[in-house]
Amino acid sequence: MDRSLMLNALPRRNPLRAPGPVLALLVLVLLPTMVACQSSSFDGLIQGSKSASPTDSRPVVSGPRTPPPPTYAVNPVPRPAPPPLTQVDPPQPAEPETTVVSGADDGSIRVALLLPLTGPNGPVGKALLNAAQMALFSFADEKFRLLTHDTRGTPEGAAEAAQLAVGDGAQLILGPLLSSSVQGAAPVARAAGVRVIAFSSDRSVAGDGVFTLGFLPRAQVDRVIGFARGRGVQRFAALAPDNPYGRTVLDAFRAAVIGAGGEIARVELYNPDAADFSAVVRDMADYEFRRATLLEQRKELEGKEDEVSKAALARLETLQTMGDLPYDALLVADGGKRLQAVAALLPFYDIDPKKVRMLGTGQWDEPGIGAEPALVGGWYAAPPPGPRAAFEKEYSDTYGDMPPRLATIAYDATALAAVLAQLPGPDRFTSDLIANANGFAGRDGIFRFLPGGTSERGLAVLQVRQRDAVVIDRAPATFQALSN
Repeated sequence: MDRSLMLNALPRRNPLRAPGPVLALLVLVLLPTMVACQSSSFDGLIQGSKSASPTDSRPVVSGPRTPPPPTYAVNPVPRPAPPPLTQVDPPQPAEPETTVVSGADDGSIRVALLLPLTGPNGPVGKALLNAAQMALFSFADEKFRLLTHDTRGTPEGAAEAAQLAVGDGAQLILGPLLSSSVQGAAPVARAAGVRVIAFSSDRSVAGDGVFTLGFLPRAQVDRVIGFARGRGVQRFAALAPDNPYGRTVLDAFRAAVIGAGGEIARVELYNPDAADFSAVVRDMADYEFRRATLLEQRKELEGKEDEVSKAALARLETLQTMGDLPYDALLVADGGKRLQAVAALLPFYDIDPKKVRMLGTGQWDEPGIGAEPALVGGWYAAPPPGPRAAFEKEYSDTYGDMPPRLATIAYDATALAAVLAQLPGPDRFTSDLIANANGFAGRDGIFRFLPGGTSERGLAVLQVRQRDAVVIDRAPATFQALSN
């Protein structure tokens, strides 16, 4: 059975309710091929979703060539009224790429969306499909077709999904989500000359026509370490899980600290599957040595009768350890329940958050992180929360549930594909257009693809509070500001 859905364009009908405003994807670039379409209805700088008119048509959901299982069913999303387009003068066009896949015979422009709709990651995959629908109804025109295929969360399933997508005439592939699935789909896409915008945060899968839109930990570490150095932090330590993510973060940590002129005081890895993280936190705290130092000092004072010694002994009775730690900031590179478990042990072994600044990665970017007192006051780098908050409200109003953190990636990728699909000519999804240096702005702030296929984002620095997190260093509005 064909595991695909086709999201296409049928005649417009009235929505059941008026939705809230949509924060549209802003293309910050003057796309090179615009010079060929000065008289078209889609010229220049894109400020929002496409304009509505009485004769405009809107995308709705229709079935695939064969009916999909019930679990793949999706509901139409009402489209809000968008702001108008603004025409600008484009630069000279870039040299078009020669390898393209032609669209379907009906004149439609087909883009495939590869997601794990079944298997352990099925709920996340379906939420990403919901987010893609939201972008579809805000940006796609009547020629745009979004073909959704289930990867089953496996490399084999992703390869099969990519083959179906290519066979359906897809000119661009969005997804897959997992790095192993990207590795399965990429050879099929490359053989067909189809570009891929994957959702993985593994930079090793990027390149040769594959672009990654996931949140890369290296950029997050660079941002928070650079900010901490600017605030006078000199000595750094890091605590990370012994897995690919943790090792990637530690590589980035070493490079960032050295590059910023700081000192690496200590680095510790721990087993992410352990039931108890006490041992590694004790080591990070130099707890045995500092505890022994305290007990020795107490012993020396206990035999003295002078008032100064008695007062000093009374002060030592309130301490767990004695002596300062050799670092001013500690990067804890984890998230979720594991982060909470590790963080709870830090003050227990006398790593005092009042003396040591806690630092984090994008995995800290979740609601409720301030429930753990040891993390309150900590800094982490993440996309600016404002645009995402508007997306989360729209998603919740539409689907009755809060989206997972990765949902914005699917939204931005689909919106970008829908925008590029409205360019004239067959070369809408070339590497030059996708990797335009000026970048784009979406639900997670500005982003752009680098020539090697990885993505770069404009990140803010946030500080953890008990009930939320607040921006203490704003994200750049353009990549020109980021490079200055």
